[in-house]
Amino acid sequence: MAAPVIYDSTGVPMRVSPKALSSESSVSTVRQLSKPFDGSVASGLKPQALPGILSRASEGDFEDFITLAEEMEEREPHYMSVLGTRKRAVSSIAMTIEAGTTSDSDREIAAACKALIDQPDFIDMLDDALDGLGKGFSVIEMVWDTSSTPWMPRDFIWQDQRHFQFDKIHRRRLRQRSDDHEEGLALQPGKFITHMPKLKSGKPIRAALARVAVWSFVLKSYTIKDWASFCETFGMPIRIGKFHPSASDEDKKSLMRALVGIASDAAGIVSQNADIELVQAQVRGGEAVFGQFARYLDEQVSKIILGQTMTADNGSSKSQAEVHNEVRLDIKQADARNLEATINKDIIRPFVDINFGRQQRYPHCSLPVTEPEDLDLLSQVVERLVPLGLEVSAAEVRERIGFSAPGEKDVLLSAVQTNAATVPIEKGLNTRQSADELLNEIGVDEQANWEDQMDPLLAPIRKLVAEAGSYAEILDGLEHMSDRMDDAELAASLYRARMKARGVGDQVD
Repeated sequence: MAAPVIYDSTGVPMRVSPKALSSESSVSTVRQLSKPFDGSVASGLKPQALPGILSRASEGDFEDFITLAEEMEEREPHYMSVLGTRKRAVSSIAMTIEAGTTSDSDREIAAACKALIDQPDFIDMLDDALDGLGKGFSVIEMVWDTSSTPWMPRDFIWQDQRHFQFDKIHRRRLRQRSDDHEEGLALQPGKFITHMPKLKSGKPIRAALARVAVWSFVLKSYTIKDWASFCETFGMPIRIGKFHPSASDEDKKSLMRALVGIASDAAGIVSQNADIELVQAQVRGGEAVFGQFARYLDEQVSKIILGQTMTADNGSSKSQAEVHNEVRLDIKQADARNLEATINKDIIRPFVDINFGRQQRYPHCSLPVTEPEDLDLLSQVVERLVPLGLEVSAAEVRERIGFSAPGEKDVLLSAVQTNAATVPIEKGLNTRQSADELLNEIGVDEQANWEDQMDPLLAPIRKLVAEAGSYAEILDGLEHMSDRMDDAELAASLYRARMKARGVGDQVD
């Protein structure tokens, strides 16, 4: 196979060497490291040193910052936990591939891309790419298998961010560090996946989550140290040794050694002339001061990374957690969208260019994030609107609730059949309705004809008012009005309603 060609975002062709694609580049040997990467920044870190680390990172020297971000994940349990939650929320999504068009050739290309993303190592690559959430960017090197067609990446190797640098002008384009080239070396086309999560506008390194969470990390480290000192000082009784005035220096030293030994071993021996008194400390409040401040800092980290605290920290109700999960869902969708763009740019397009040539439309890799369906609300909408004439596709409803269409041999669940004799003929009662609902419907039906029922009763009164010449004549006429008022229609309506209600009662019983 001839040297493959990869096209950049502007359509410029770039030839790549098959040998370079199939071998791991010596990223770590391009530069002579001035200091090993196993050094520590967090040990003994003081708050006044932190602005310098962040400032140097913004200017391009981010080695100390990357080291500190790495140590934060190793030293701070809460930061590691919530950052891992955010990463796994995206890396656990099942990926899909959509063909560029419906043509046979585009379907063939999409099938090849599907085989690419189905590789076991591809899932691990997603976790490595999401390392950029905490550090601002991540770099994964692809090692291609060129022994058969189509050529396909067989290994995805995470590379330490400290082997790279940003361009000197815009601080946005990654280059490989080299001691021989101040500007760094351009990354080989088709070899590297560079993921830069769009968490905020500006330089990628300033968008790192660790840049914001590092203040809570430093403050909490001091808080925990002070809390431990408080517990050590006030959690144990004060030991007071008393010696005789005639005690020698050696006797005093022996007494001091006994006091120290009691603190660690809870045992010791002293002279019979010496006396040891244990005074219980009465100071309290370490939990209220140090504990509450540590929890406050954890809550700030949860807000930074997850966008909320209800599902990460104590003190939330189920309803509160459900509401705040929607906020985290927005973050998950944004992370998935950013990762999709990286996969399509750095993996799908080079893979297609190398094996199938440049395309008008490329396959699209998606990480679909769907909101949890409110099944109660869906069932209420269907139950209320379908009887009113709304036509709803059963297939669509099954898809939204997660049920598949039943097969020919499937055992089907169905509603319990009631005895037709117990259903009132007048109404055809729905067995799923409650007695209160049925009685309310009876009242609604009878009220619909209230004008016809009341007209025979009110007609004599209307006639009296129309023919009377004064208010006194109306009062006189009302004394004998009951004999002329016809209540037969109203009585019949009440009788029907009573019989229907009796039928509902018999059915419920």
